Amino acid sequence: MQNFIFISPNFPTNYWQFCRELKNNGLNVLGIGDQPYEELKPELKASLNEYYKVNSLENYDEVYRAVAFFTFKYGRIDWLESNNEYWLERDAALRTDFHITSGFQTSDMPRIKYKSKMKEYYQKAGIATARYHMVDDLAGCKAFVEQVGYPVVVKPDNGVGASDTHRLSTDKELEEFLAYKEKEHPDVAYIMEEFVRAEVNSYDAIIDAHGNPIFEAGNVSPVSIMDIVNNDDNSIYYIIKDLPEDTRAAGRAAVKSFGVKSRFVHFEFFRMTEDQASMGKKGQLVALEVNMRPCGGFTPDMIDFARSTNVYKIWADMIAFGGTDMPVGEHYYCAFVGRRDGKSFVYSHEQLMQKYQDNMRMVDRIPEALSGAMGNQMYVATFSTRDEMEKFYSDVLAVTDATNAKVQSELTKVLALGEPEAAVAEK
Repeated sequence: MQNFIFISPNFPTNYWQFCRELKNNGLNVLGIGDQPYEELKPELKASLNEYYKVNSLENYDEVYRAVAFFTFKYGRIDWLESNNEYWLERDAALRTDFHITSGFQTSDMPRIKYKSKMKEYYQKAGIATARYHMVDDLAGCKAFVEQVGYPVVVKPDNGVGASDTHRLSTDKELEEFLAYKEKEHPDVAYIMEEFVRAEVNSYDAIIDAHGNPIFEAGNVSPVSIMDIVNNDDNSIYYIIKDLPEDTRAAGRAAVKSFGVKSRFVHFEFFRMTEDQASMGKKGQLVALEVNMRPCGGFTPDMIDFARSTNVYKIWADMIAFGGTDMPVGEHYYCAFVGRRDGKSFVYSHEQLMQKYQDNMRMVDRIPEALSGAMGNQMYVATFSTRDEMEKFYSDVLAVTDATNAKVQSELTKVLALGEPEAAVAEK
């Protein structure tokens, strides 16, 4: 029996399904987390063979001792994963220390965690990247701005999601950012990039031990996570009904370039909404960043709804058997909306539930830890056509005050950009 250690199996709250499918496939599933056992969801308890509570997952010594305990009790550990961006470096350190060779090691981390180093591997795959500059002093940053023009985006070179990401449009904002960095994060390396006018398209795939995809999908984010976090805005994105061929090709090329094996991945690309001389034409894909884990939050469930399948099982089958016979059924658009508390919406929760009762697949409050990027109240719904999905977005986000109405109007324009030509033919 293979031993699988799952780090933080209780968060996100839907990740117990990974554990369930592993256990159903005959693996010995061992959880390490900081939540008391009695507080775990019953479904998670039933999906674990044993659980080891630590006081803090941030404490490497504690987690190390937990892995050592499981190794002593059950023998060699075959797999160790969290499927969580926050713990990727911790996972790699534990694999390295315990000689678990089924995943990334500490030596692999720079190319998959540092945004500046990702660019080299994207370029090897033939994918355009935005120009960048490692933040130094005012003179150095201004020299870069003279090359690319404002606005520019700055963020930690090794960061999670859109946290601490800033859009700078003037010399004054640049000076204020440098003062903030010096005061709050003097030892953190920041990357500055030229601004790409685009929407975000992703390649979401499960990759086998030979580096080949056994399942592929993708999502579109018309509004950037950076803007959602910085503007305290509503959140929207959707699983596209049919993956565009250029996204598929770019995703597969990046998988090979980064040397990905035995993983669920979420690679992000900009799809340019206008021509930019340094990168290419409107509609072209430009590299954003790689994420060596599933797309966050409830996206795995959304992919299930959009493809009439079970990606938790497909992933667990890849782990246990190297492949899967899980069928993929009818395709849909699967739309996510995260409404922000405190806004004056035209339609109440009850009205939306009544109007879209046949389409709704998930309705819930978003955990506080995810609300910054995803809003407070989520709705997930499926649709056969893009027109139906756009009407849903229009209804859910309609507001009564003029300021937010203007934002809604801009969103409508973004959605009206439509799909890439490669995907239109597949509708």
